[in-house]
Amino acid sequence: MLRIREILAAPDGRTDDALTLPHHLRARSRQRVRLDSGREAGLLLPRGTVLRDGDVLLAEDGCRVLVRADIEPLSEACFADGQAMAMACFHLGNRHVPLEIGLGRIRYIHDPVVDDMLRTMGFAVTALMGPFHPEAGAYHMPHIRLNCEPVYVGSRP
Repeated sequence: MLRIREILAAPDGRTDDALTLPHHLRARSRQRVRLDSGREAGLLLPRGTVLRDGDVLLAEDGCRVLVRADIEPLSEACFADGQAMAMACFHLGNRHVPLEIGLGRIRYIHDPVVDDMLRTMGFAVTALMGPFHPEAGAYHMPHIRLNCEPVYVGSRP
């Protein structure tokens, strides 16, 4: 069985195989998987590792494996204004619902209870199939530089 212990920090684009997984399996750092070629492999990654679509894994034998996000049932809510979207994100974050946040929209793994909550709040929710790319979280994100100046209330520090 192929053993995979490492994510390449700077992949060069070369891959030998692929691994397609839904989000809940991409969040498991230790598991037995079947690569897209049918080859069996063991993921032995550091605990807490969450695989992202496009990651390249390095096996002990030098094989490079491209990670792909599988198609899965999702729900999507779209928003015309930022305040409404912020309110929805706040309530979903309070419930620890992993979110994929886009411009004017959020997506999450389909959950009828969450769908009903958002609809009760007055938001339209639609079901779709697609890959899920949730936010990694504040402690796992690379530093992001926004293209805006800070806004100060009162005097500048």
